[in-house]
Amino acid sequence: MGDVGEVVRWLQLNAPRGGPDELSQLVARAAPAINASEIVIYLADYTQSLLVPLLGSGLVRAEQSVETTLAGRAFTTLDIQRAPDNPDRIWVPLLLGCERMGVLEIVSPEAATETMDSPAWEVAVNVAQILVNRRLYGDVVERMRRRLPMQVAAEIVWGLLPPLTFATDDLVITAILEPCYDVGGDIFDYALNDDVLSVGLFDTCGHGIKASTIASLVVSAYRNARRSGLDLVDTAISIDRWVRSEHPNFFATGLLAELDRRTGRLSMINAGHPGAMLLRDGKAIRELPGPTALPLGLGHLSPRRPRVHVEDLHPGDRILGYTDGITDARSADGEQFGLDRLVDFVNRALNDQLPSPETMRRLVRAVVGYQDDTLEDDATALFVEWRPPHLPLAHLRDLAANRS
Repeated sequence: MGDVGEVVRWLQLNAPRGGPDELSQLVARAAPAINASEIVIYLADYTQSLLVPLLGSGLVRAEQSVETTLAGRAFTTLDIQRAPDNPDRIWVPLLLGCERMGVLEIVSPEAATETMDSPAWEVAVNVAQILVNRRLYGDVVERMRRRLPMQVAAEIVWGLLPPLTFATDDLVITAILEPCYDVGGDIFDYALNDDVLSVGLFDTCGHGIKASTIASLVVSAYRNARRSGLDLVDTAISIDRWVRSEHPNFFATGLLAELDRRTGRLSMINAGHPGAMLLRDGKAIRELPGPTALPLGLGHLSPRRPRVHVEDLHPGDRILGYTDGITDARSADGEQFGLDRLVDFVNRALNDQLPSPETMRRLVRAVVGYQDDTLEDDATALFVEWRPPHLPLAHLRDLAANRS
């Protein structure tokens, strides 16, 4: 086994010298340094149902199904996978933090033993970082991830979204959005500033370019208010005024939330949106209070300021937010997917102890399949998990007192 540190340094030094199209060749050239004959990058497509090879000259590979292959199992479980009947090959999750980008295929005579695992992880993390840093300078990564033409409305929304998954030692946030190639009205955003995680989930009325234009305004107004230091109520008011000013005959529903990661205190405004679910101990226990404000753009119809609901979370609690495209999806006989089916799905996923990103992926795939792969509305879901490694003793006493 060669010096993995030298491989990492070599990749970091040489990646900026070429374009994104050359990444696959660059990574392949690093293979001999870790006693591998081949290293191949596979990227998850937008639906997260296929892993698509990013190939250099001379390599031939097929797409890998996320559902039925070892490569897919590495992607869904976030663990290295190796086949007993093919000991020279391993599949390594391609992660940046908790953001799943795809997998690496590494072919090596040492792949059958765990001595390859540590260097494989280190190379995979480095490759993920290079992909993120270099993909904006060309279109190869975007082209490889697209299995269908993307509509302009979807191009607008995807260009505004943050990474689908973000995690720290005490927080996880992950989201999913469908239909990938023709979305328009759903959008979300989040930001961690000091000890406060801010989250916004929005659903604008309409479809196509008009909906994506309103979504762009909503998320931009949300970011502007947040970055200007406005509190949750004034943030909602600011978005409301911008929507009414620029699109007076339209509106957007939304969830705006702030989570204090020190204490677990969740503050939330529900602006005409479906209620979020509180998940605890492997099951959905209740729906958080419904609308506490009018939809964004309609605030002038009420003299009341938006009301903030406050919830003190338990360690390990999760909040599931979703748009009505999830619950309103209909089967061939017209039956809605509905809240009960959503709760049942989430309970089973939690009991299976799936990673949060995989729970989101399976949920949206279930909704798409329920509607025969043709969604009539955007379907978006978002998980926030609070998992503090420890809490101050005084806060534990306060929690115990509040629950007694």
